[in-house]
Formats: sequence, C-alpha cells, structure tokens
Amino acid sequence: MKYDVIVIGGGLGGLECGYILARAGKSVLVLEQGRQIGGCLQSYRRNGLEFDTGFHYVGGLGEGQPLHRVFRYLGLDSLPWFRMDEEFDRITVSGCEYALAQGYDNFAIRLAEDFPKEKNALKQYASLLHETECRQLDGLNPECQEDDFASSLCEANAYQYLCQSFRDTGLIDAVSGASLKMELRKASLPLFTFLHGNSGYIGSSWRLKGSGSMLPDTLAEGIRKQGGEVKCRAEAEELIGKGGRIVRVRCADGDEYEGDIFIGAVHPASVCRMIRQEGGMKPSYRNRIFRQMNTFGAFTVSLVLKPGKIPYFNYNRYVYRNADVWSSVSTGGIDRVMISCKVPESGSYAQQIDLLAPFLWEECLPWAQTEVGRRGEDYLLWKERIADACLALAETVMPGLRDAVVRRYISTPLTYAGYLHAPEGSAYGIRKDAEAPLEVLLSPHTPIPNLYLTGQSLMMHGVQGVTQTVLFTCAGILGRDWIWKHIVEEK
Repeated sequence: MKYDVIVIGGGLGGLECGYILARAGKSVLVLEQGRQIGGCLQSYRRNGLEFDTGFHYVGGLGEGQPLHRVFRYLGLDSLPWFRMDEEFDRITVSGCEYALAQGYDNFAIRLAEDFPKEKNALKQYASLLHETECRQLDGLNPECQEDDFASSLCEANAYQYLCQSFRDTGLIDAVSGASLKMELRKASLPLFTFLHGNSGYIGSSWRLKGSGSMLPDTLAEGIRKQGGEVKCRAEAEELIGKGGRIVRVRCADGDEYEGDIFIGAVHPASVCRMIRQEGGMKPSYRNRIFRQMNTFGAFTVSLVLKPGKIPYFNYNRYVYRNADVWSSVSTGGIDRVMISCKVPESGSYAQQIDLLAPFLWEECLPWAQTEVGRRGEDYLLWKERIADACLALAETVMPGLRDAVVRRYISTPLTYAGYLHAPEGSAYGIRKDAEAPLEVLLSPHTPIPNLYLTGQSLMMHGVQGVTQTVLFTCAGILGRDWIWKHIVEEK
C-alpha cells in the first residue's frame, strides 16, 4: 500500500501531524521506533504507579487562548485537565521567594508587591507577554504577509532585554526563575524563545489528572479512527530517494513503505542521517543541520511518598541555591531544581513528586558508549549521589521531604538518549541563537520538496511550541487557508 503521508516519529509532533492530516482525508502512517508512542510525553509504570518522563504542566489552555483552539480540534480538550493555583509557580532564589500569578494583570500586580519601584516596567513586560501569546498564530493567517513581530523578537537577546527593562536584578531572577523549561543562555537565547516559553503559562496553567501519555494515546486513537495507522517497533532506518524526491522508507526490520509525502518528526540530524548522499539532500543543508548545538538534558528524580505525609500542592516550585538564575549550568553539582507534584488519584495528600534539574551531557560521558541496563555499578552509585543532591536542595523549601520518600526512580540524559534517541540526551532539541536566527530556526520545508520536518528543534519547544510548529508543517502540505479555516479561526 502507498500512503499519502508517512510520519517518522510517534512523539507529540508526529502524532499531531498524523491526526490533522488524517482528519483532512489523507492516508497516514506513523512509524515509531520505540515500544510505545509519546516521545517525551510517554510514561512508565512501576509498582502500580505511572510516572511521566517529560510532561508536568502546560500553559495556554484557557478559553480564547491559542492552544485551547488547537486542542479542541485535536480532541485533547476533553482530557482531565486540572487548573493550577492562581500563584502557579513559586520561585526561591538564594533564600528569597517570589510568586508568578496567572493572568497578565495579576502577574504584574503580584510581582509589583515585591518590586514596587518596577511597577510600570512590569506592566510593559506583561503587555509584551500577552501580545506574544495573542500573535502566536499570526503567521498562519492567509492575509498575513510577513510576521515582523516574531522576526524582531528572534533577533533580540532575552537577557539584554531584561537588563534594559528592569533595574533590580532580583526581579530578573523572579521573572526568569520558572524558565528551567528552557535553556537560559545570556549570550544567545532569543527574546522570542523566552517570551513564548513563559507567556502561555501566565495566561493559564494546567496539570493533567493522570499521566501525560493520555495526550499521545488520544491522538493515536483519533488517527486510527480516521483510517490511519500507528506502528510501534518500526524504526525508520533509511529514506530512499528517486528523481529528487523521497519515495519510500525502509525500517530496521526490513519492511518498506511507499509514500507521497514524508514528515520527519524526530531530531533533524536523525532525519538527515536516514538519507544517503544519492537521496537528494543538498550537502550544504546537511552540514548546516549537523553543526547545530543541542540544548542541555535533564536529571529527573521521581519520588513515591508515604501516605498522608505531604499535602498536595497545586503549584510548582523552582529553587536556586544562588542568585543569578541566568548563570550557566555547570558540572559537579546541583544548584537549581524544579519540584512538581502530581495530582493525586484521590484524597488531599501527594503520592508522587518529581524533581528536575538541568544537566550537561559532559557529566554523562563516562557511560556514553554503554547500553540501557548495562552501565555498571559506578553509574548506579553516581545516579544516587546526584539524586541525593537534588533532594537536599528541594528540602531547603520542603523540610522533611526525604523522610516522606518510600522509593525513587532516576533518569539522566543517558536515559533520554537511550529510549528517545535524543542526541546528547537533549531535552529541548537544537539550541536557538539570537545572533544567528536564520541559521538555527529551521523551516518545516527541506530542500527535498516532499520531505518536511516538525518538532521542538524547529521554531519552539514544549507542548505549546511543538503544537504551533505542527500547524506550520501541516500548512506546508494542506495550505495556510485550510489550517486557518479549520483549526485556528474562532468558530
């Protein structure tokens, strides 16, 4: 059978593309190399409990917000979403605590209580965040010729903007403190990436009551209901070209599938490696992809708690040992951590808490050539030592947390690299750079006319960023008019 569209990668981006295209009447095949779909949204089960690998909360799901419209189309709005507290993120930097509030006006008012001299600057910053969110999908509007707003923000440096906007360095820490969900780099992070990564959450923040795997499972079910196929344990190994186009994909088990259009929903470097030199990929494009730097990875400690010990808290905590949250993540210690509490299945006490810390690939190099489950006793001891450091930092704001833990599960960038084939265990794909935006911001279009890309390495990462990127990928296939009319435009 020949398919209209073959999607390589069953993470959020691949499944969203598959759903949209299947609903548009295309015959769709999604190929996933792993045992389960979901990518960074997949979960795993231990002793009757489910643990998320990368999903903890999402922004922008409120009525009228861009993600709400898209999730309604994708059938994801009916999942058991749980709105977080008004003060949804609490930031502790060198012992000083700040709160980020939902709602753009509330956000500015709440921070102005701690920084009264910065009241006007906060209003202006909140207004820019709101405008960023409102204009997220402007580029899909058929009447929009060029998105100058986004282009200017991509060329601006986020840290320089904050330093010019706020006089108090403590306020810079406060507004940046929830940004462990991106890679803060003083020299290069684009203002667009920073604003986009924060704006939706300030509009509204949500958790799922249940595991993040509900998102990919719902999308896969929708694809199948519309006649599409989703295959696991189907690792795409080669994209075979003919006449300047991709004509079929060969999997590691030898199976081959023909298609008219192909979408690479995995890391762009992985897509390029699937194409032989004679496959039609220009060497200049291939070299451009291979020279890109990747963002850091994540060290995660998933805690199972004793019953009735820790009351459920409906917000996240971000803890920094030292001032200047923009300081580079370094090797040799844990100086920042995110604390996220999973919505309990019942009752008012927490059952599971995740600790997440940004982590460099360099720390993992002694075991980089080993396989999952075969890394040796020294690796296990190393993981436990780092986990202890994460727990110690978390206890500075949650005294007694260690005593409430009955067991814990640990993952490192090596885990991401092993299970998700993420280069260097990268958590957010290719690093964005304000100094060279045209070099690192990849288009969904490639030099091969029927090969497209999607996912966090293109324009934006995170659930909201990947979903927005998916719309641009599908617009390349269906047209902007179709995407705007069926998904974006308010009904």
